[in-house]
Amino acid sequence: MPYNKIAFVAARGEAAQAALAELQERYSHVNEREADVIVALGGDGLMLEALHNNMTRGVPIFGMNRGTVGFMMNQYRAEGLIERLEAASAVKLNPLRMRAKGVNGATVEAYAINEVSLLRETRQAAKLKITIDGVDRLPELICDGVLLSTPAGSTAYNLSAHGPILPLNAGILALTPISAFRPRRWRGALLDRSAKVEIEILEQNKRPVSAVADMTEVRDVAKVKIRSDRKMALNLLFDPDQHLSERILKEQFMVD
Repeated sequence: MPYNKIAFVAARGEAAQAALAELQERYSHVNEREADVIVALGGDGLMLEALHNNMTRGVPIFGMNRGTVGFMMNQYRAEGLIERLEAASAVKLNPLRMRAKGVNGATVEAYAINEVSLLRETRQAAKLKITIDGVDRLPELICDGVLLSTPAGSTAYNLSAHGPILPLNAGILALTPISAFRPRRWRGALLDRSAKVEIEILEQNKRPVSAVADMTEVRDVAKVKIRSDRKMALNLLFDPDQHLSERILKEQFMVD
């Protein structure tokens, strides 16, 4: 589809800033809030930041890798940008919505595109109780933490924690323990994307836990509720031969 108002955003790194200057000189551009498409220059961190900054607008974002990893980015080329945008394939992502209640009673809400993770804050392992759709599934999990991942985020922290890679359109979430001590054999669970996950922190004062939704961290939580927000859709654009679903599939056949 044609886009008439392009905005460029870039990471602070030298390569990203050089790309920003080059593209702004080549193409007409507007302010980020006026744009009908955003071109993000950097790595996956910059892409997450751009998505969060425009979460309620639904404006499509086309990333070009001028950072480190760039799993969610396209290759950088200055020429032919308009044609690439018009030919791009769209991917819709539904973020996770986290509602974290602190030990002090305060509540914080945040969204996560990749995952919501709970992590121990001290030398002592966390003790967690996991409830799914109102049913207690794991009365006590002793671990360094646990995370709930979207398919888009399943190749990030989730994969590093030995969680499964999820096909983009699988309609499921991955619940993955981080260094589980008891029960030692529990490797996690696959949940329907409609699942409502509640994680209660046991022995909250003795074993404090933080909750992280992408870039938002809440310290000393008592209980965390997580669900997929299917009413909110985020739009990523990819070159047709570099679709996100194909990248996720390729990751399952990667050999070190």
